[in-house]
Amino acid sequence: MEQSAGQAGPAETMIAAIARYWWAFLAAGIVWVLIALAILQFDRASITTVGVLIGIMLILSAFQNFALGAMVGTGAKWIWWLFAVLLLVGGIIALMSPENTFAALADILGFVFLIIGVFWTIDAFVSRGANPLWWLGLISGILMVILAFWTSGQFFIEKAYLLLVFAGIWALLHGITDIVRAFQLRALGKAV
Repeated sequence: MEQSAGQAGPAETMIAAIARYWWAFLAAGIVWVLIALAILQFDRASITTVGVLIGIMLILSAFQNFALGAMVGTGAKWIWWLFAVLLLVGGIIALMSPENTFAALADILGFVFLIIGVFWTIDAFVSRGANPLWWLGLISGILMVILAFWTSGQFFIEKAYLLLVFAGIWALLHGITDIVRAFQLRALGKAV
């Protein structure tokens, strides 16, 4: 079926609907940049901010698992809801004691980096046939594994500062990405 020149197809209608909310991405990006500035000050507020962010991420993941459990058939629904309850409890505990959450994450930072590095390395080999830049993932994975072993040998203070640096840089890049995405959506909305 052909569309007439004056009618918008379903894809264009959906893009126009999403593009109307470009300002939400801009606002979220600004908030992430402000969070990054708070984290990168390396004070008590930075530690609390990271702990609260971890709690919020756990709670949002719990709601996502509740939703996925509701969409899944009757067989495995309980697994999604079990993880949702565990994530929700973890998020509430993290929000109740963000400083302890930060300390716990700093203690296991080397293990977290090791898990990420192994995942990136495996993902690089799995996507080798479809991704011509698979070797970048492999190099990143290997570097993350090396960072994991280096971090594990550090004292708590160094781990804490390293965690703050990574969290701050992540929040800053997340904010910049959201701001760029906002203006891309705005331009896309004007084009449609």
